[in-house]
Amino acid sequence: MPSAASALNPPARMQQTSPLFEPFTFSNGSSVPNRLVKAAMEENMAASGQLPGRSLFQLYRRWAQGGVGLIITGNVMVHAEALTGPAGVVLDAESPLEPFSQWASAAKSGGARVWMQINHPGRQMSADMPGVAWGPSAIPLSMGKNSKRFAEPVEMTAQQIEETVTRFAQTARRAEEAGFDGVEIHAAHGYLLSQFLSPLANQRADQWGGSLENRARLLLDTVRAIQAAVAPSFTVAVKLNSADFQRGGFDADDAATVIEMLAPWGVDLVELSGGSYEAPAMTGQDGDQRTRSREAYFLALAEELAKTSPLPLMLTGGIARRPVAEEVLASGVALVGMGSALAANPDLPNAWRQDAEEKVKLKPVRIKDKAIASAAGMARVRQQLRRVGAGRRTRPGINPKIALLKETLLQRRALRNYRLWLKNRTV
Repeated sequence: MPSAASALNPPARMQQTSPLFEPFTFSNGSSVPNRLVKAAMEENMAASGQLPGRSLFQLYRRWAQGGVGLIITGNVMVHAEALTGPAGVVLDAESPLEPFSQWASAAKSGGARVWMQINHPGRQMSADMPGVAWGPSAIPLSMGKNSKRFAEPVEMTAQQIEETVTRFAQTARRAEEAGFDGVEIHAAHGYLLSQFLSPLANQRADQWGGSLENRARLLLDTVRAIQAAVAPSFTVAVKLNSADFQRGGFDADDAATVIEMLAPWGVDLVELSGGSYEAPAMTGQDGDQRTRSREAYFLALAEELAKTSPLPLMLTGGIARRPVAEEVLASGVALVGMGSALAANPDLPNAWRQDAEEKVKLKPVRIKDKAIASAAGMARVRQQLRRVGAGRRTRPGINPKIALLKETLLQRRALRNYRLWLKNRTV
């Protein structure tokens, strides 16, 4: 196994000069050794007790040795009764810290920094999941014939909103105690904080609804609470949609305004993505003329936002080739996030140092129903994560329909375990 130094800095004769391999320093003084980031992917691989376990440790060690400068975990849930999937990891006041310390150590074993992505699903909860399905308003997901697969949301009370802010801050503080270098607040992809930002999902008439300033209140309160709970050297980032790709929804102008709102509160980075369960642009299944069909889905939007952004930006979405990653940096974006490409080849950053033409090619998912196509694409990625977590080679060419079937069976078993765990925990 290569050392931490060799993983991030191969011998000079092997390297090809590129801005991708230059360090970057954030406003709080922390830094990353290069501009390549393992972006968050929802693994749904929690061990017993909704905790990180052996498979996640192995997976993150592989990414640590692959040469990225920063690793962002798959989303960690701040509320034990609200999970995006039954095998989600939970970090709250009752969670033991030791498994999280082991997770952080595994991710940092190659010299990269590691941030924990923290999240609340809000209304994006499967109908068969126990717990709570909350939203800014009692507006269910609009997904045609697939709508019935999701829970009917309940409009949050003021107390529930305040308790949610506290949960985010508590999870961030405990992540710092466990050895993580920072957190990324998930305010994209249609999850709870993104729902509050959306004029379609948020139709409240109080201080959390109406104007964009009000709709952004929950996100800003969350940022402030986290900053008060952690050390100044602990990095705080936000994942934000560049657009929701829904008519009348959160758009690029809204994103630019929210970034300006975040700037005074010590946010160190904004990661740009896009879409939601209703319009899954983040998986390449939806979008508009400003997105690219195969790679760097949101680059056109990011280029515009980078012109005025007071904060450094990171772009994620479909990037799998070094020339495209370099184009992203040239657009004014500070960091390049990759997900599916690093699921297929965890060693891709080191490979790029030696060969600029090295690439990962993922076949598009040929399913007409966009929601099913998105689920199948994510299932194919998760199958790669599971294989790496088990110490096996990846198989990115797996049929996405077969991957979806396998994931469905695994999630059924995980759902039984989660139900029992949650019942025993809340007794």
